[in-house]
Formats: sequence, structure tokens, C-alpha cells
Amino acid sequence: MLRFTPILLILLYAAAMWYFSLWRLKAELNSRSTPLDHPRLKPMLQRLGKAMDLPPIRAHVYEIPAVNGLAAPDGRVFLTRGFLDRLDRDEVTEAELASVIAHELGHVAHGHSRRRMVDFAGQNVIRAVLAGVLGRFIPGIGAWLAGLVAAVVAARLSRQDEFEADAFASALMIKAGLGTEPQKSLFRKLDRLAGPRGASPAWLMSHPRTDARIAAIEKLESRWQPR
Repeated sequence: MLRFTPILLILLYAAAMWYFSLWRLKAELNSRSTPLDHPRLKPMLQRLGKAMDLPPIRAHVYEIPAVNGLAAPDGRVFLTRGFLDRLDRDEVTEAELASVIAHELGHVAHGHSRRRMVDFAGQNVIRAVLAGVLGRFIPGIGAWLAGLVAAVVAARLSRQDEFEADAFASALMIKAGLGTEPQKSLFRKLDRLAGPRGASPAWLMSHPRTDARIAAIEKLESRWQPR
């Protein structure tokens, strides 16, 4: 029985990390969010809801200055205050922000948000185990290598999720009569709006490259066109 103790401890650690991360994220969003009630976005929420045979989509504002969208594990979708500020300054359009909401709905539909919380806990376990093992054989850099391996795994999973959410958003935007051009035009603006992402290699980025995302959408468009 004692030989299984390290495995049980690892599993308990992963479960504790998952519950703690989920609780912390929920508390943060509850304390720093408000209902999305922007008059310029209400028609967009109605159109997205109608396209899904639902009432107007309910979204929230995450009160931080960064430019981003978010899908919470409990199914809520958020735009940051930074995005709404850009809308008020006419740096982005209503349809472009509708594409962000559609993208976050894609994460919800595919279950990405909840799975990412599980992945996060798993990555911490991988990091801890590898750091312990590699630290014995490569003192000094074992922990760094363990962190790198966990980061690569996380980035690859995240990029796959982004492509899936993009595809969902494209289909929903087309069904809502908005088309995919707002989605693609926003991608072209994102680097300027959000600031440079630095010189990280593409395989370490949590989001795919902008040109790859646009190319994937255009490939879907060519398949969806009537023959």
C-alpha cells in the first residue's frame, strides 16, 4: 500500500489544484464583472441568440483594461472593459466584438474552459513530477526543463482549442448574417490593440498566429460555399 502513496498524493494534489483554481477564478470574475448592457452591442447579442434559436445572448464585462475575451468554466462569456473602451473610441466595430462573443461561445460549446482547468492542474502535476525526476539527473536545470515541457504541452492544447472556437464563431457569424469578415478584420487589429506578444516561438504561443487563424477561416469558407 505504501508504494502507491506517492501516486495518491499526486492525484490529491491535482484535485486540490483544480478546485482551488476554479474557486479563485469564480471569485475573481464575480467581484470584477458587470452585465454587458452596452447599447451598441444589444442588437449583436440578439442576432447571435436568434441564430442559435435562443433568447439574446447574455454576456458580462470583466472590468480590466486589457483587450480580451473570456469563457468561464460555468458557461459565462465575458468581454473586457478594454475591448468596450476600444468600441467607444471606434477602434473596433460592433460586429467585430460580436465575433469575440461568438468565439467565446465556441469555447463553451466545446467544453474548453472546464477542460483547461483540468489541464492546468495536470500541468502542475507534470511540472512537479518532472522537476523531481530531472532534478536528480540534471541538477540546476531539471526544474527549468520540467516547466518548459509543461508549457509546450499547454500551448499546443490551447492552440487547438482556439482553432475549434474560431470555426464555431465563423459558422455562427454566418448564420447570424454577419459573415466572417468582422472576425478576420479583428484578428488583423489584435496585435496593435493588445500589444506585441514578444518573440516567443510559435510553438510556445497559447494562441495561433494571426495569419494561420485567418487562413483556417478562409479554408472553411471555401468548403461551406454552395457548389
